[in-house]
Amino acid sequence: MQRSVFVLMAALLLSLLTRPAAAAPLAGDTVRLSLSDAEQRFVQYNLNLLAQRYNVSAAEAQILQAKLWDNPTISLEQNAYNQLTHKTLDVTRTGNTAVQVQQLFALAGRRKAAASVAQQNALVEQFTLQDLLRTLRYQLRSTFYDLYFKQQSVGVYDKEVASFQRTVSLYQGQYDKGNIALKEVIRLKAFLFQLRNERQALLNDIASEQAELRTLMRDTTGAYYLPQADQNRLKALSLTGRTEAQLIDSAQVNRADLKARQAAVQQQTQNLRLQRALATPDLAVGYVYDRAGNYIQNYNALTLGVAVPIFNRNQGNIRTAQNQMEVSKAQLGQQQLQVQNDVQEAWRLARQNDQLYQGTDRETSDFDRLMKGIDESYAKRNLTVVEFLDFYESYKNNLVQLNNLRANRVRAFEQLNYAVGRPVFNAE
Repeated sequence: MQRSVFVLMAALLLSLLTRPAAAAPLAGDTVRLSLSDAEQRFVQYNLNLLAQRYNVSAAEAQILQAKLWDNPTISLEQNAYNQLTHKTLDVTRTGNTAVQVQQLFALAGRRKAAASVAQQNALVEQFTLQDLLRTLRYQLRSTFYDLYFKQQSVGVYDKEVASFQRTVSLYQGQYDKGNIALKEVIRLKAFLFQLRNERQALLNDIASEQAELRTLMRDTTGAYYLPQADQNRLKALSLTGRTEAQLIDSAQVNRADLKARQAAVQQQTQNLRLQRALATPDLAVGYVYDRAGNYIQNYNALTLGVAVPIFNRNQGNIRTAQNQMEVSKAQLGQQQLQVQNDVQEAWRLARQNDQLYQGTDRETSDFDRLMKGIDESYAKRNLTVVEFLDFYESYKNNLVQLNNLRANRVRAFEQLNYAVGRPVFNAE
């Protein structure tokens, strides 16, 4: 009874293990993609960048608005009923018509100060756009290289699954002839099942990153991308010739988020100037014509008007502007410290990954030759199934981990570029 149950379970397991691997994308849906092409499409079509560009345009429009003069005010007065002539709305010489024109003039440089505030606000939006571009470009480049190395690892699994499938088929035939035990075939097929599961998990990660890449490039075709990279240039990435202090200085000059904070300080400085200018009242200059309602006919007069700053001298807004300026200065200092820490941490990470990479034997030809010998030794029964599978597991792990090491190293260099604010290390 127990033997029957064992045979039934073995048959079920064998049927699961021998299912075909997941199908690769159709050839017509596959697109080879270089990093430069990806960045070009990203800059042109990314919706987040497009939205921020509209914010920049809106801020620049406010500069024009701040420079505009106040509109003049024209008022007309007409008597509704003439008691002498008993006329309604008498517009003749016997009635009275009065016209007044008034123009407001800003004093103490208010319009200039308002324009300066708008200009600094536009600068903040421009630097915010640059910082968004920096962040999204880092996301694009990291996703691009992650995809590249994961697809290299999928190639390892594809090669090993195909090889192991042939081995399983061969030993299945030997089992059918009664030459080997069922448990040995089950061990082989279980390992094949493990390889396929690991490959599928990697394909799931790739599918997620493919979607992220298409979103960044605003691609609606659903294409499956094959990132292309120059292995020689990737290997040549090096920290030689650059110091941590140099990169920190470069970041202090190039980081757009830091420039945005600096522009915000200038914006609050100009806003303080504007609020002080608003404490000076505006001058209203006008002209009055009154045809018959004054002490003489056709009365003409010049009017001047100004608010007397007794109670409201804009004290609250001035104090608020002073506090906001101090807040922006504190935020600038915090951002400068953040930039320094970002570069220091990215520098250490890049150095550690590069040292690990440079100290690792990256030659795989010896492994390839060894595995051919392992296959032959197992076929001659010089190795047990456990030893055979252990060699295969080590071979696969070595290649996959080597690709992970390469990916981590390139990602560390990209993170250093991101921390500095410009592509100091470029493999494209």
